[in-house]
Amino acid sequence: MSEKHLNLLTPSIGLGCMNLSHAYGSPVAEEEAIKALQEAFEMGYRHFDTATLYGGGKNELLVGKALKHLRKEFFLASKCGMAMVNGKKEINGRPENIRQQCEDSLKRLKTEYINLYYLHRKDPNVAIEESVGALNDLVKEGKIGAIGLSEVSADTLRSAHKEAPITALQSEYSLWTRNPEIATLEATKELGVTFVAFSPLARGYLTGAVKSAESLETGDIRLNMPRFNDDHYPKNLLLLNNFIEMAKEMGCTPAQLALAWVLHQGDHVVAIPGTRFANHMNDNLGSSDIKLSADQLSDLNDMINQNTISGARYNAAQQKEIDTEEF
Repeated sequence: MSEKHLNLLTPSIGLGCMNLSHAYGSPVAEEEAIKALQEAFEMGYRHFDTATLYGGGKNELLVGKALKHLRKEFFLASKCGMAMVNGKKEINGRPENIRQQCEDSLKRLKTEYINLYYLHRKDPNVAIEESVGALNDLVKEGKIGAIGLSEVSADTLRSAHKEAPITALQSEYSLWTRNPEIATLEATKELGVTFVAFSPLARGYLTGAVKSAESLETGDIRLNMPRFNDDHYPKNLLLLNNFIEMAKEMGCTPAQLALAWVLHQGDHVVAIPGTRFANHMNDNLGSSDIKLSADQLSDLNDMINQNTISGARYNAAQQKEIDTEEF
């Protein structure tokens, strides 16, 4: 297998790098972030996921600085089509923008190629075939190894896949966000597309560490998400009691149990939990060794699902950015 086509499925746990620079409060200091990324590689991570958007490009810079000397030994994923422009988030899937963002990403990441390059969000003003066509040109030129899509519907995936082969679809998926079960989980399996679950720990909820919204730092993206507000989060916390007890009985952490559930949803499913802390990274890796019985899976499905969770996944503005199916 060539360097540009390293195996996305092995290991089944990758590292979402966003937390180091973006969305969850203050960015981690550069030296500390670089150390964390290098420790992640040393403990066994071989799939690192970043994006143009994260930290306005700073996250890609971190990954490049931390891992450039190991470039041939890991699977690198990044994303285009959503970026900070003049201080505001902009979704732009036009071919010329995709090409420019790729060139910029390659420089920041200090690499000649990106194994997997996602369209971060579908641009409602640009046909998906047009955006994917631009990505396919980058494949032909050797600048990216494969094409991915993020937070799109099964219909969009099928349309895109007719234009050029789609290697991966990335969407939020966890016990408390089941939207992929409507259509995309099955569509990816049918088309031979890897399903990459982001936020598989429900943005920290399933670890049991987030006791209230008041504990979150100013600027944390979760403060704008309905499930974490005062109307809904206390109700959601109550659902964790049996979940945490089950983890104790199994001799694993809540995070490991949550990740094991995700990995049991299909052989084509991988997860990319994000964290700032090396001990959590190591803990998350251990989830791939956990085997769940049919009864345990059934119990977990009954405990936490789209019907038991209180509150919407996104607020109205965030919801407009995605193309995924809704219950």
